[in-house]
Amino acid sequence: MNLSQVRHSAAQRSTQPVVRILSRTRLTPNVLTLLGFVWSLIAAVVIAKGYLFGGGLLVLFSGAFDLFDGALARAKGQSTTFGAFLDSTLDRLSEAALLLGLLYWCVAQPSTLEMWLIFITLVGSASVSYTRARAESLGMKCEVGIFTRPERVVVLGLGLLAGIHGVLIALWIMAILTLVTLMQRIICVWQQAQKGGEKL
Repeated sequence: MNLSQVRHSAAQRSTQPVVRILSRTRLTPNVLTLLGFVWSLIAAVVIAKGYLFGGGLLVLFSGAFDLFDGALARAKGQSTTFGAFLDSTLDRLSEAALLLGLLYWCVAQPSTLEMWLIFITLVGSASVSYTRARAESLGMKCEVGIFTRPERVVVLGLGLLAGIHGVLIALWIMAILTLVTLMQRIICVWQQAQKGGEKL
């Protein structure tokens, strides 16, 4: 079992009790996706105003919606192409909003290191998502990586809860491991291309 399968298995087991309850309501997966996005925007505003602990709680809360929408779609038999597209798109926008909120707060800080780390993380996370989308459009699998969106959300949330020093540690982890994940995906696609007879 690879890391991606472990993630999916753990997510399914942890969300089952809540999904059973949600499946009895009129809530749709797309509504959950939109609610998660709205809470991410609220979290971004709270972080920008310097309320790091409250922002951390909201980051973790909004991230939970990303676990439940897909599971609810499967439980209700409402998995759709548009739903998957909406989920992926709003995930990218949510993460960008959170990092931009943090960037706004960092502008008032004496150090510029945090801003550089946010920039690296923002570019890296967008690239990680793009490599998977591009690889899949070429008929390849590209779900590898030790640090995908769920991990980034958890690390960011915990870092915010820990205060200023926790934020810096979280940003270092996010910047470095996001780039590591990007390299893992590039190598994964290259290996698949090699098996297909392509030369570097």
